[in-house]
Order: sequence, then C-alpha cells, then structure tokens
Amino acid sequence: MNDDEDLERAGLGQTIATVERAADVLVVFAQSQEPTLGVTQIANSLSLSKPAVHRILASLRSRDLIEFDSRTRRYRLGPMSLSIGLSYLSRVDVRYMAQDELAQLSAVTSETATLSIRNGYHRYYIDQVRPHREIVMSVQIGVPYPLHAGSSSKVFLAFLPGEEAERYLAGRLDKVTKQTITSVATLRRDMAKIRERGYAASIGERQSDAASVAAPVFDHEGKVAAVLSVCGPADRFEAEASDVLPALLAAAARVSARMGYLPRRQGGSPAGEGA
Repeated sequence: MNDDEDLERAGLGQTIATVERAADVLVVFAQSQEPTLGVTQIANSLSLSKPAVHRILASLRSRDLIEFDSRTRRYRLGPMSLSIGLSYLSRVDVRYMAQDELAQLSAVTSETATLSIRNGYHRYYIDQVRPHREIVMSVQIGVPYPLHAGSSSKVFLAFLPGEEAERYLAGRLDKVTKQTITSVATLRRDMAKIRERGYAASIGERQSDAASVAAPVFDHEGKVAAVLSVCGPADRFEAEASDVLPALLAAAARVSARMGYLPRRQGGSPAGEGA
C-alpha cells in the first residue's frame, strides 16, 4: 500500500467519524426534553470537547439542520430537520412498519399475532400472522368491532381523549358475547388498569372461545396509531398469556419507535391519559 492510499484511507476514516459525531449531536437534540441546548450540555452528553461541538454545530447550521439563538447563545433544531422528519412521517405505513414484528411475534409465541387500527368508534383488524400448528385463531380483516369488546378494542378505548371516551361510554354498549363488559364502572376500572400496565387482556369478550392480550403502538405525537395483539383458543391461551406479554410489549415498543414515538420527548405520558 502506497502513501497516497494510506492518506485516502485516513481521510475517509476521519470523514466517517465526523459524520457519526454530527449524527450523534442531532440525536441529542431529538431526545432532549428542552427546546434549546447549549454547547456545554452537548459536549458533556457526548464526551466531546467544546471546540469539536462548535465545529459540528457550525456545519449543521450551514445546512439549516440547526439554528442559533444569538440572544440566549443556545441552539435548536432547524427547519431542515423538520423537513426531514415530515418526509419520514409522510412515508410511515403502520402495516408495513409492523409486518416483521407480527411475523416474529407469532413465531416466538406460537399463536396468532394481529394488527388493528381505529376509525371513529370502531376497531378493525388490518393484518394477522398465524402460527404453524393444528389449532389456531384466525381473525376477519376489515370487520368493524366496538371499542369495548376485546383486548385490542379496549386499548383504543383506554387511550381515547377524555371527551371522546365519555361520549363513547354514554352511548349504547352492546354485548358481543356473554363475557363482553357493558358496565361503565367496570370499563372505567379496566381502562385505568390498561393505561397503568400498558396492555389489555380479554377472555371471551369479543369471541367466546378466544383469549388475547394487546398493547398500543404510539405515533410521533404520543397517540395510539395501532394495536398489536396475540390471541389463541381460550382453553390454551389463558395459561400462556403471562408468558406472551414480554414479547408483545417489546414488539409494540419497537413499532412505536419506528413510528417516531420518543417516550422521553413525550414526557412518558401517552396522549389520552385523561380518558
């Protein structure tokens, strides 16, 4: 290897390191709960020198990724960062984002994994992955279900904004099965537990012979964009539910992250908590 090649490799390595540091600075801004940051904060967070941070910020400012407030001497994300974020969000498809997680969830639990969305006061399955075993649950795609029947529905109900939840609870709550909860007081207690635990459970509430657990998928605003669930025959799944939960919650968290949800940025309290 000659001297020119050595110099070229050294230059490439330095460029990669610079890009990585610039990306780290942007991540610090994205994850911070403060709208502006100072050089010392950034330097301490990344264990970098202040001159190095100044150079990175200057480069990011030249691309409008960072803005400088001359009055406070602090920095904030710039308009190009917003443009990149909006470009990403415009391409977000929750079904696409969740498809690998559904397949993995079904494989790990050996049960049916589903994805649901909400439209108004109804919930719809939009995807499912079934395991390779003799007796499995299967759901109907695109069929509307009320928000008080079944674990996936109850997750949506639990995280509805307060006024929407009250309007729903003031309406007619029909029984889908003998086990469907129609008592407003019981539903309120269930909703509070769902928000506290981060998941819902159901035994025969939507389908008599089925049981399930479900967890919310949050979007970049902290709202429930979809719900992941795992379901199976009630006589088998009831004993499996607690073992399934860790995989379900981890999958929902990963899909939420892909949807742009940042728990620390949202303050740890998803939208609709007053429901």
